Amino acid sequence: MNDGAKTERVRLSAEDWEDGALALIAEQGVGALAVEALARRLGVTKGSFYWHFRTREALLQAALERWEEYGEREVLAEIERIADPRKRLPELFRRVAHELQPHRVYAALLKALDHPQVVPVMSRVSQRRMDFLTRMYSEAGLEPVVALHRARLTYAAYVGFLQLNFTLGLPRLSHDEFDAYVEHVITTLTPDKPES
Repeated sequence: MNDGAKTERVRLSAEDWEDGALALIAEQGVGALAVEALARRLGVTKGSFYWHFRTREALLQAALERWEEYGEREVLAEIERIADPRKRLPELFRRVAHELQPHRVYAALLKALDHPQVVPVMSRVSQRRMDFLTRMYSEAGLEPVVALHRARLTYAAYVGFLQLNFTLGLPRLSHDEFDAYVEHVITTLTPDKPES
């Protein structure tokens, strides 16, 4: 083994490959994920890839799991730590609104719902997010059925906005317009008082 190959493996971890895969998926979709193209993009040889993964499918699975775990660990878990249930939803909306890369990945995965590796991940992610939203609305004082309806509405608004923005290219909002939209969503979807 030459020193160049050894240095390359040390420099790029499996996580680096996964992050690179997610960036490529976000920009060009699941179908664009190819080992050679990703290696070129990362400035390494394909040999570096095979140090960590046996196949493209193994990389895709690891990248999808990394994306899924990020949503659980970095976003939902942090929101749950907020003591006041009425402050959780506004914070969730503001935080999620400004995380562009996860939105781009999600939008790309929505376009790949016929892919056998994508479907189970999207099903799990969507169910967890719905359960989380339902619980957040319940803890904010809504009755169980109303909390479930509000969670569906909230999640549908999120997915619909991604489709409009990343699939159709609409609406083209300035930074200020987007911030105003997020505040409108918060006002519209956050309960002021318990409903029955």
